[in-house]
Amino acid sequence: MSYDRGVLTEETAPADPFSLFADWFADAVDAGLPDPNAMVLATASAEGRPRNRTVLLKGFGEGGFRFFTNHTSRKGADLAENPWASLLFPWHPLQRQVIVMGRAERLTPEEDAAYFRTRPYGSQLGAWTSRQSTVIPGRRVLEERFTRLAARWPEPDGVPVPDFWGGYLVVPDSVEFWQGRPDRLHDRLRYTREESPGGRWLRERLAP
Repeated sequence: MSYDRGVLTEETAPADPFSLFADWFADAVDAGLPDPNAMVLATASAEGRPRNRTVLLKGFGEGGFRFFTNHTSRKGADLAENPWASLLFPWHPLQRQVIVMGRAERLTPEEDAAYFRTRPYGSQLGAWTSRQSTVIPGRRVLEERFTRLAARWPEPDGVPVPDFWGGYLVVPDSVEFWQGRPDRLHDRLRYTREESPGGRWLRERLAP
């Protein structure tokens, strides 16, 4: 495969990773990539056993990167035991990827409710239907539970926010951008936050 779709240099890269991420995310959207907000979330248990899965980015800014899930799921259990997480955005058609590493913090109930109200009605019911990551005897269990919940809450405004569901904010201490280049001499720029309060971002080039 020939990597020749772009370059990433210190001269053109902004001083902070959020500006560059915003530009790259916009490029992924403009390119028509399917689910450009899809990201691989890696967590680890208290024993250090890693697990990966794909989730959807639901917002980002200088504070960090947001996603929502069932707190009782395996990823929720991992984050309760070990709050460190990594996110990977695999934008292969653009020959780019971004890796975010940092600490995951629970969002407030108010933030959870604000996002929950924007979800489609079926997704609201789905959050109640699925006790994520638990063993079930078959799909029929989900379908019957969904039907019962739809009868209980026939209107979107009537569906309450589950107390076992909500959001996380991954606050990065490291963000790495990878741009494919010819001859496997890829561009890798890593931003690392200095440890002082409100610390600036240190930008470094890594060997490919």
